[in-house]
Amino acid sequence: MNFTVTPTDTTLGAVITDIDLGTLADDSWADLYQAFLTYGMLIFPAQHLSDEEQGTFARRFGETEQLNPRQEGPHVNISNEKIDGGLAKPGDYQYQLLRGNEGWHTDSTYMPLASKVAMLAAQVLPPEGGETEFADMRAAWDNLTQEEQAHLEKLSAYHSLYYSQEQAGFKHTTDNLYGLHEKGAPLRPIIKVHPETDRKSIYTGRHAYGIPGLAPEESEKMLAALLTEACQPPRVYRHTWSVGDLVVWDNRCLMHRACTYDPKYPRVLRGTRISGDVETELAPTHADERAAGFKPTTSNISPLASSTSIS
Repeated sequence: MNFTVTPTDTTLGAVITDIDLGTLADDSWADLYQAFLTYGMLIFPAQHLSDEEQGTFARRFGETEQLNPRQEGPHVNISNEKIDGGLAKPGDYQYQLLRGNEGWHTDSTYMPLASKVAMLAAQVLPPEGGETEFADMRAAWDNLTQEEQAHLEKLSAYHSLYYSQEQAGFKHTTDNLYGLHEKGAPLRPIIKVHPETDRKSIYTGRHAYGIPGLAPEESEKMLAALLTEACQPPRVYRHTWSVGDLVVWDNRCLMHRACTYDPKYPRVLRGTRISGDVETELAPTHADERAAGFKPTTSNISPLASSTSIS
């Protein structure tokens, strides 16, 4: 191993130094990927990657995800800067999405094919705030009792950006700009088995709702309690960004959230997501009346109308 690995003081993550991702050799990749699977999240200080270099590195993990038809290249800026040069304000769609991201989540679980890996590179930062927190859902699973584990392994939940934005106080609409919401609400197991490590993790987040077989209130209470307990020290790492940092994490076993900052300052992170594998990250979708473009068929039953669903 020709780079240095320094684990954080939490159950997840490591800082990787003595490496240049822009010129990463193939013989270093195997060791680096093993570290990624071990720690779930890797921090690369002061890389200052170009768009092309970040794209090349991202594609080592798999096929990059297209979040919307207007996305150019493999990246999308997670930013409060608007196209006209101004900053997003309360009431703006862009502002609402960023505020929603302050809730714990896993990327793209509200889409049929969830993301398996994601990365962010810091471009522009506010003078304070705007950190990103990561939570280890492997350790959260390990912290459960055997009875709790056995119970949760039998359960699934629907995932929807409409739901999560409503919970954050906003109304989301289908506009083909941010994700494939017209496909309805995916139904995903609450416990995920990592396809490469075989470790089990809690797999919920802010997009999860409506456990089949439970009343809505009971489901919401259970999911909220599970998420709150899971995202506690020593299972949480907070990354304070410096311009040029790149952080890559495993969506199959971690959750993350943005921390607040003063919106009068710009914050720009260049993001790249890697699509999940069809065998392990693709989920059946079900009718969601909030998804204007979704047309129910005989193989889709609304979770709001029935506690059973057809996959």
